Amino acid sequence: MKAVPPRMFSALVADQKGRTTQRTCLSDSINESSFPMGQCQSLPAILMQRLSGADRCAVRIAVWVLLAFPIAAAEMGAGTAHGAENNSRPNIVLIMADDLGYGDVSCYGGPHIPTPNIDSIAADGVRFTDGYVTAPVCSPSRAGLLTGRYQQRFGFEFNTGPRERDWQQGLGLPLEEITVADLMRKAGYATGMFGKWHQGLQPQFHPMNRGFDTFFGFRFGGTLYIDPATPGVKSVQYDRRRIWPRRYEHDPIMRDRSPVEEHRYLTDALSEEAAAFIRKHQQEPFFAYVPYNAPHTPLQATQKYVKRFADVDDDRKQVYRAMTSALDDGVGLILKTLQDAGLAENTFVVFLSDNGGALYTGASENTPLRGGKLSLFEGGIRVVFAARWPAQLKKGQVYRHPVSSLDLLPTLLRAAGGSLPTNRPYDGVDLMPYLTGKESGRPHEILFWRNGDNAAVRKGDWKLWRTSDGHVWLYDLANDVGEENNLAEERPEVVKQLQSELDKWEKTLAEPKWPTRRKVPLKVDDVTVQLSI
Repeated sequence: MKAVPPRMFSALVADQKGRTTQRTCLSDSINESSFPMGQCQSLPAILMQRLSGADRCAVRIAVWVLLAFPIAAAEMGAGTAHGAENNSRPNIVLIMADDLGYGDVSCYGGPHIPTPNIDSIAADGVRFTDGYVTAPVCSPSRAGLLTGRYQQRFGFEFNTGPRERDWQQGLGLPLEEITVADLMRKAGYATGMFGKWHQGLQPQFHPMNRGFDTFFGFRFGGTLYIDPATPGVKSVQYDRRRIWPRRYEHDPIMRDRSPVEEHRYLTDALSEEAAAFIRKHQQEPFFAYVPYNAPHTPLQATQKYVKRFADVDDDRKQVYRAMTSALDDGVGLILKTLQDAGLAENTFVVFLSDNGGALYTGASENTPLRGGKLSLFEGGIRVVFAARWPAQLKKGQVYRHPVSSLDLLPTLLRAAGGSLPTNRPYDGVDLMPYLTGKESGRPHEILFWRNGDNAAVRKGDWKLWRTSDGHVWLYDLANDVGEENNLAEERPEVVKQLQSELDKWEKTLAEPKWPTRRKVPLKVDDVTVQLSI
């Protein structure tokens, strides 16, 4: 066993934000001046001053032994449980896809797109069969995730945008709301975001004003992945009426607060930036939020990914599958970076989509669920959802009770050693006791959704969807996950109970702070409903 030279030792010290850093001090020999208190505050000065000279020397020798022989020190600490008990708080990586279909991922039965890296999160931890988000569209869903609260509580019911309205009217996540990044930073974590924000364009809503130390990405809901004129890029318009979104003057690609010229394929760039953040902060606890915009439109991919699907004749499906494959590669890069840094064991990784697949593109799959993005059918709000934390979670779990993106804030914050503010209600729960077997039963007996004219509730296995003009659908999800059989007429007592629950919940909500951008008609059985964007 090789000792560290006695001339140099280091100690962990806390900065003003409560983060620990390594500080090195020099000493010529082990004597009264070996640990000069003015150079390194590795021990409380007041305590050292109260010890006798001999005692102070003994303490200094003991500290030097621990630092000089790290293997022995590690062995002395062996057997301590992971988590707050030995201050080994987990790093946290929260990855969100954009418009990813329930049937687009291999571990959810998707046959078309190999997704080995996303699958590995589920295989090494837990796959949630009934994982929900709080909205069937991007922006309000992310507001619920970031705050751990139903976004309708603070009026964030509809997407922000279009861009001009977003900028001119100052739409965004209300400033009085506390984000998961705010709480992680308060808990002493380095915080970084890499991807799509969609919580407001004006400066006051910038991610670095909402808890993030660093930011790389864009602030609105969509952008080009790459210049379509770049050699080797395949771009497909799924709807001829639509034009490519341009890099809007108020929404460039940004590094922190500065616009940058970005020429990489954006999915690759976001992955590489997230990996760089992990390497930079590997000596301290970090929270990385990686909300990709893939595979949201526009449909664009580079030949690196397109050629993997050379046998697909439909251009839309080919490019969409290539985009999803690029997303999976990005997840793989993040996981490999954690592994190479020796951080994989004690990093809590979560992967989910912001809503269901956008079936209107003709490219994504939500099988076996009905409907997709925009609707309150399961295909709009039940999403791919998986998590791993090798130090705490058994691998290979399949969790079949309903969980929600609302649960991520309290779950991750509790793992980080933080606590929820007490001045507001939170709608999520800490999932860890349920995933480790300490708690039985369902984390949620009831979940709610509202999007303009449409509202839904799930209680147990019953799901009710109602419209503002009085149409009602009732499904038994235990026996009808595809929502094919409307049981509203057969089970009026269940309809009455769920309607009452929904009425009570809606009384706790605020009025929307801005109106829907537009409505889209959808034929449901023999009824046309209006879906809000």
